[in-house]
Amino acid sequence: MQKLVKDGVIIENQWHIMPKPEADQTAEVPAGPTIVPLSVWLEQQDTLQQRDDIGVWLDSDELAEQIGDQANKLPLIAVNFPGFMDGRAFSIARLLRERFGFTGELRAIGDFMRDQLCYLSRCGVNAFQFASDDINLEEAKKSLNDFTEFYQAGVDQPIPLFRRRTA
Repeated sequence: MQKLVKDGVIIENQWHIMPKPEADQTAEVPAGPTIVPLSVWLEQQDTLQQRDDIGVWLDSDELAEQIGDQANKLPLIAVNFPGFMDGRAFSIARLLRERFGFTGELRAIGDFMRDQLCYLSRCGVNAFQFASDDINLEEAKKSLNDFTEFYQAGVDQPIPLFRRRTA
């Protein structure tokens, strides 16, 4: 079973990521903990809300607003990185935490880099599922502490450094 980093600890991944269905297909959501694409969630929301083992993943071209206030009804939301240079998932994560008050597991999936973990955690991401099994997770989790002080405000520190210095 694949492992991931969650809250700074390496754990077994209990969740299966469901791929996006073809445009003309009706998706069958399997039993067990499943992270479904946003399109499947939106189509089958009434049925899927009855389950407590359903999470949703958003692609970089989808919006946090599409889940909106429904976010806190989910135990897990994942933000997908189709490429490590596509930073839209950073904004999606921050909006889910700050605007919509999501308190569950917020997981990064896809093609992100170890060097991005510290910044992702500042945006509210608390779980990291790397696309490659070759990643040394012990080394990767060290990246969560690459920096100890930040100039900008973040989900983890809402007051910027210049305000903290004058307080």
